[in-house]
Amino acid sequence: MEPIDIGITVSIGLLVMVVLGMRVAFAAGLAGLVGLIWIFWAKKGYAPDDFGWALTVAVKTAGQVPHSKVASQALSLIPTFILIGYLAYYAGLTKALFDAAKKWVGWLPGGLAVSTVFATAGFAAVSGASVATSAVFARIAIPEMLKIGYDKRFAAGVVAAGGTLASLIPPSAILVIYAIIVEQDVGKLLLAGFVPGAVSALIYAGLIVGMAVALPNFGPPVKGFTWGERFKALPPAFPIFFVVTIIIFFIYNPFGGDAWGTPTEGGALGAFVVFCMAVYKGMRWTQLKDALLETAKLAVMIFTIIWGVLIYVRFLGFADLPGAFSEWITSLDQSPMLTLVLILLAYAVLGMFMDAIGMLLLTLPVVYPAVMALNGGEFVSAADSAFGMSGPMCAIWFGILVVKMAEFCLITPPIGLNCFVVAGVRDDLSVQDVFKGVTPFFIADAITIAVLVAFPAIVLWLPSLA
Repeated sequence: MEPIDIGITVSIGLLVMVVLGMRVAFAAGLAGLVGLIWIFWAKKGYAPDDFGWALTVAVKTAGQVPHSKVASQALSLIPTFILIGYLAYYAGLTKALFDAAKKWVGWLPGGLAVSTVFATAGFAAVSGASVATSAVFARIAIPEMLKIGYDKRFAAGVVAAGGTLASLIPPSAILVIYAIIVEQDVGKLLLAGFVPGAVSALIYAGLIVGMAVALPNFGPPVKGFTWGERFKALPPAFPIFFVVTIIIFFIYNPFGGDAWGTPTEGGALGAFVVFCMAVYKGMRWTQLKDALLETAKLAVMIFTIIWGVLIYVRFLGFADLPGAFSEWITSLDQSPMLTLVLILLAYAVLGMFMDAIGMLLLTLPVVYPAVMALNGGEFVSAADSAFGMSGPMCAIWFGILVVKMAEFCLITPPIGLNCFVVAGVRDDLSVQDVFKGVTPFFIADAITIAVLVAFPAIVLWLPSLA
């Protein structure tokens, strides 16, 4: 059997294991190890005496992957970004942000749900984890919405969908992982997420307002706040924007010249600033311990997935599956745009069975080279080509599209992680309730993807200035 045939067979086996419920990290690691043994043994002609040699070489090859690939300074961004979010929660900054959003936009139809979306978007700017964002606002926003008459399923859906914004709005752990996999500039990718993240939040808000206008008794607006109360609510929320400013100034110097520091340094400084704020606001030792433990749990989960999937990726390299897939994609007699749409639809289907990080890690080594082989300049109009879409900018644009699809996967059944988190925080909600509540947001996400595909300048404007 040829290496490419081994690659296809093992990949099908991996998908079967994932669909049957095996964790992505373990399924990928096992598939990668089996695939390496198979390929090395095949090179020796399947001689029985050579199986032991193939096993030894495969184990050594797989064993080198975790340290050689994960011992990267860029990956240190992930725990620092997650820590920022948990410290901000324990410092009380999250509740202050929600209170400010409620007083400023609560008067809109469906105003409290809109406030939740904007508050999650603001919190996403200091939290790199969608799971953390959903968990935090399930405790803060859902009781407020239930108190004034929102359907509990929709209230849960707003929080689960709003939490996905942390995947796109920097600092984002998934954007960092994408940058490392495809070897692109982390700073530019983080910058590229800002405007699409804001657009996504606005489309969510527009959907909620439209539903509130069209449906009776949907959710009353929150009125009665004076202008004095509104302005008084802003200062407690300012620290979050201060932290965002620090991080952005480090990865992108708006005054020109070189950046003041690396994204890793910016994330570390941001975490230190939020820690100081939390201490100032009276954070106790037990709260700090909880923040550190939650950060460690989430970071370990992410790194475990990375370790397992990278063993599988090493096997793909020996099987030359990425190269074969690229050649097949470029040989198709159809437009690059149609190919891109089909790839995004494939991500939507995969997301029903895999978690977002695992899905990206498994697919990008194969899909990314194929997309780049299509020549990114063909995806866009002559006006958009001014951003240099045929080079690294195409990689950034595709990255934002893929991460947005990863957001979509966080709320799709049967394993939408954000929905499980919200249901886990609230005893009065089942996972089925949350899945029903997020259904309208599928339409909003589809609109957002269409807008980002049609207008790449939304993604590329900020990184083109860096």
